[in-house]
Amino acid sequence: MARPLLICLVLLAATPASGRVLDSAPDGFTLENSAVVPVTPNAAYAALVNDVGRWWPADHSWFGRAENFSIEARAGGCFCETDGPRQVSHMRIAHVNPGKLLRMLGGLGPLQGMGLHGALDWVFEAVEDGTKITLRYRVGGYTPDSLAEFAPVVDQVQASQLGRLAAFLQRKR
Repeated sequence: MARPLLICLVLLAATPASGRVLDSAPDGFTLENSAVVPVTPNAAYAALVNDVGRWWPADHSWFGRAENFSIEARAGGCFCETDGPRQVSHMRIAHVNPGKLLRMLGGLGPLQGMGLHGALDWVFEAVEDGTKITLRYRVGGYTPDSLAEFAPVVDQVQASQLGRLAAFLQRKR
């Protein structure tokens, strides 16, 4: 009984210190979430890329298993989910600067099926207590519904994903 409570407290403590919708309009939005983690920028970047299947939330996958995720950190590489013959290319890698920036392009989750496009930046900055990770997601495109309505929900999902990476790095140190 004490272990689930401890896990919940760790996850809450590691939830990004700040998260917000920077702007939103009918045709797009920009989100930003950040967290400070007690590791170097290179270690944080390595966990993002090499351990995605260990911290990504399984309930935000197509096939229900986080360990099916991989990030091929090279220009043109894939942020993919593979479960045998079932496969999803969630995003394509556009910019790689290890320990500093990883940029992915595409629409996550239901945004992909809506034909929307986004740029997702993972920015790593050395700070006094370790590394500040900033997750910035810019989404745009046409949909008959206003994208401004999606912004707060997507922001919560992004905060959760960054919070899980932060909690993983907290446990790993």
